[in-house]
Amino acid sequence: MSGGCAVCLADRHHLCFSGVALFCGCGHVALTGTITILENHFSNVTSDHAMLTEVIQWMQYAIIGIAPFFFLYGIILLAEGFYTTSAIKELHSEFKTTICGRCISGLFVFLTYILGVAWLGVFGFSAVPVFLFYQIWSTCAAIKTNMTSVDFISSICVDVRQYGIVSWTATPGRVCGFKLGDVCDSSEFYLSYHLYIVACAGAGATVIALIHFLMILSANWAYLKDASHMHAYHDIKMKEEQELQDIQSRSKECLNSYS
Repeated sequence: MSGGCAVCLADRHHLCFSGVALFCGCGHVALTGTITILENHFSNVTSDHAMLTEVIQWMQYAIIGIAPFFFLYGIILLAEGFYTTSAIKELHSEFKTTICGRCISGLFVFLTYILGVAWLGVFGFSAVPVFLFYQIWSTCAAIKTNMTSVDFISSICVDVRQYGIVSWTATPGRVCGFKLGDVCDSSEFYLSYHLYIVACAGAGATVIALIHFLMILSANWAYLKDASHMHAYHDIKMKEEQELQDIQSRSKECLNSYS
C-alpha cells in the first residue's frame, strides 16, 4: 500500500465516521418521534404498543453502543493501515514483518467483512421505516389533491395495524380523512420522516466505507504476504551468493598454495 493509498484509507475512515454518526444520531431521535406519533394518533392504550416501545428502547441502546464501538474500530483500522503501509515501504530494508503481524492483518480483513455484511442488513432494515413513512406521506398527498370531495377524503385511511406495528386490538389503530392530514402536518411526523431518510443514507455510507476498507485491507494483506515471500527469497539468494563467493575464495587460496 503506497502513501496515496494511506490517504484513501483516511478518507474512507472519515466516510465511515460520518455514516455511523448520521445513522446513530438521526435514528435515535427518529425512533423517539415514532413513539410519540403512535401514542398521539394511533394507539391510545399503552399496553397495545408496549412491545414496540420495548423493542425501540433496545434499538436505541444498541445505537448508543454502536457509536463508540465504531469510533474505536475506525481508529484501530486507520492505525493498522498506516502500519501496513510502513511495513511495505520498509520491506526491502531492515524492517521485517512477523507472522503474527500478518495474522492480525488477516483478522481485520475478516472482521471488516463480517461488519460489512451486518451493516448491509442494517441498511436494508433502515429502509423499512422510510417506506412506511413514505406510504403515509403519499396518502396525505392524495388528500391534499382532492380537497373538494369530502366523502372521498373521509374514505382515505392509514391503518398501522396491518404493518404489525401495533396489535389488532389497538384503538383507534387507524386514522382517516382530515385527521390523517393533521398527522402528516405534525412536526413529529415531518422530523421523523426526514431523520429516517438521513439515517438510511448514513447506513448506506457506512456500507460503502466498509467495502472500501475491505478492498484496501485485502490488497494490503495480499501484497504484504507476497512481498514477505519475496524478501525471504532475496535473503536465501544473498546467502547462496555469499556461500558461492566463500567457496570461490577458498578455491583460489588452495590454488595459490599449490603454486
